[in-house]
Amino acid sequence: MARKKISKRIIPGDIVYDNVMVAKFINQIMRKGKKTIAVKIVYSAFDIIKEKTKKDPLEIFDLAMANAAPDMEVKSKRIGGAVYQVPREVRGERKISLAMRWLINASKAKKGKPMKEKLAEELIAASSNEGSAVKKKNDTHRMADANRAFAHFAR
Repeated sequence: MARKKISKRIIPGDIVYDNVMVAKFINQIMRKGKKTIAVKIVYSAFDIIKEKTKKDPLEIFDLAMANAAPDMEVKSKRIGGAVYQVPREVRGERKISLAMRWLINASKAKKGKPMKEKLAEELIAASSNEGSAVKKKNDTHRMADANRAFAHFAR
């Protein structure tokens, strides 16, 4: 029996910037349903970015997301008893969610500072093509490039 097609939820823009990407980013940072804390973290990080760079924090955020988003990734595929790392192109939604996840995880991995400061530092670093999230993207691209010989297994 055919299942009903699940429709994508439409996320409204955030309170301050009316931007859907920022709203999604806040939702990614949120843990255990505590959205007010996630909102404070993101907007405080944006204030720190504004102080440090003297630029619009939304521009820095968009640039950081673009620099951290991967174009290629590897997926494991089992063929005749052997497991190959098959390079694949990353599509739109996944590209955004991976970039967000890597930025947040890179921020969480740092120690000794409040989350808002760590997040601001990581966003500034990613906007200038540096930092852990961009390094993760480059490692993923390198892995996909190294396994290009198995690209013919992709379907």
